[in-house]
Amino acid sequence: MKHYTRLSQIQVDLKSGQLELPSLVGHYLSVIDDRKDLNIFLEVFAQEAKEHAARIQEKIKNGTAGKLAGAVISIKDNLAYKGHKMSASSKILEGFESIYTCTALQRLLDEDALVIGRTNCDEFAMGSSTENSAFGPSLNPIDPSLVSGGSSGGSAASVSGGMCLASLGSETGGSVRQPASFCGVVGVKPTYGAVSRYGLIAYASSFDQISPFAHCVEDAAIILQTMAGKDEMDSTSSSEDIGDIVPSLPTDKKYRISYIKNCVEREGVQPEVKAAMEQSLEKLKAMGHEVKEVEFPYLDHMIPTYYVLTTAEASSNLARFDGIHYGYRSEEATDIETTYVKSRSEGFGTEVKRRIMLGTFVLSAGYYDAYYAKAMKVRRLVKEATDALFEDADLIMLPTAPSSAFKVGAVQDPIAMYLQDIFTVQANLAGVPAVSIPLFKDQNERPFGLQFMAPRFAEAHMMDIAAQMEDAHVEY
Repeated sequence: MKHYTRLSQIQVDLKSGQLELPSLVGHYLSVIDDRKDLNIFLEVFAQEAKEHAARIQEKIKNGTAGKLAGAVISIKDNLAYKGHKMSASSKILEGFESIYTCTALQRLLDEDALVIGRTNCDEFAMGSSTENSAFGPSLNPIDPSLVSGGSSGGSAASVSGGMCLASLGSETGGSVRQPASFCGVVGVKPTYGAVSRYGLIAYASSFDQISPFAHCVEDAAIILQTMAGKDEMDSTSSSEDIGDIVPSLPTDKKYRISYIKNCVEREGVQPEVKAAMEQSLEKLKAMGHEVKEVEFPYLDHMIPTYYVLTTAEASSNLARFDGIHYGYRSEEATDIETTYVKSRSEGFGTEVKRRIMLGTFVLSAGYYDAYYAKAMKVRRLVKEATDALFEDADLIMLPTAPSSAFKVGAVQDPIAMYLQDIFTVQANLAGVPAVSIPLFKDQNERPFGLQFMAPRFAEAHMMDIAAQMEDAHVEY
């Protein structure tokens, strides 16, 4: 079977009869089975996928298929899919089955995308390596001794490992872009509100966004554009349009690009990451773009701010998982109080409990103003400073992560793990879109990505510059 990395390649072969969708699905299922030791999928919808493939194949023959016919995708285990289990990779949602499909996924299904299974992730999307899953870590298909990133590590790895064409993850502070960087695929975080959150298990509601992974910028753009748009089921979804970002990728448009100098020169950045950034700047100049360096004054404040706010929101959002309504209930519970305490103590993993306790603390009487209220003020400063950068620039460039993927078990300190988000949380705090593109490898052949941020709802420009860089075949 040909190795497909673009939907357009698949659709050309489907149209010509060189390929049939059931055969492609069978190929993906075979790869998933061959690499099941990587622990990427929590559940594979094998029989259902074959049946859906046969129906879509008939639509292709009849000329009635949707624009995503041929797109075989996986979904992160925190996205609702009617009639299918979802657990957010947590024991506390054991046996739970969704009664509806999330809006973003439904819009893809309406265009004949096909779901092949649900992927592993950090429990309740809390982590940067997928090592916090109740079902064990997802390993990196490029090198199984490495983490796949997180929290959407399984989704990134499923694309990187050739188990599907594309995937859906969710982003709160870098949970799509960072694993995309580690696994060598494209990951996009849309503007907050551009994609409906309806049907996404919430971690931090003012940050979360459903986001795509793909092999190429064009496919990520097609999926993003299909998902985007106002949804009456989500009051935080915006009526503002991201525009038509697909047809002209890439253009020859020239952009004003700023790069954040104190990101590139920060202590702890892997030397290859720094070198790749510097060479990318020269490449952009050679392509005719205007490039200039800027400083961002709040770099060291963003991680503390992010974790104060997200854990506060998580402590509220996760209160519903109590052993009463659905999911896991402790066998040792004897009354209401012990049902709550024992079910949550046994059902949640260590990292989730750590964040719930931290969030409860920063919201508690006597500490609210000192932590939560102050973090909200810093978030406003970050947003205003980010918007100010865009007054003189169309795009901002920075590394996706400080390093390439690290070894499984190598980072034990929670604070060190939190610092994996140092270059990604700015976009989430400011609510702007960002994309990571896989252009580089280090001396050990581990991939890592380059990141572009754009103003709110300027996804078209962001995806264009990403496609231009991808089309230039930059290699270092």
